[in-house]
Amino acid sequence: MVFEPEAAPKEHQAFMRWYFGFTKWNEGHSYHDPSVTSHRLRSWLVDMQRTYPDMNSLEAADLLPQGDGSLSDYSIGKQAIYAGFAWSRAEKVYEHACELAVKHRVGFFEVSSSGEEVWMPDNGHLKKVHQKEPPALVDRLARLFGKKVR
Repeated sequence: MVFEPEAAPKEHQAFMRWYFGFTKWNEGHSYHDPSVTSHRLRSWLVDMQRTYPDMNSLEAADLLPQGDGSLSDYSIGKQAIYAGFAWSRAEKVYEHACELAVKHRVGFFEVSSSGEEVWMPDNGHLKKVHQKEPPALVDRLARLFGKKVR
């Protein structure tokens, strides 16, 4: 997911509440309409769709060979764009999405990561600004051995 840096909370738990609020899909518009989002996010989307076309577009069936895995699903919000891709393309898509996030100065949330990493543009790079707190060693041991340690 990419997002407008100014719109997103800077603290991780608040960010996750904001993210889950966004994914309720209740902004009251079509989530396939690029005109609802910001200029920077729309520019990121246009660049992404050059390599990973939108599966919901009218031309999608004609764009790529069947089973290519490059067609993608974009849900476009006012302050964020949620993008879904084939797992077979995950590594390349991740790199491309990050490069474009830097180019267009938008934030990047690694939705499929167990660490919930949130990245912001910073002087021509993406900088990790927060992530899910790892469980304490005592808690990990308790889960591993199925016992209450404290």
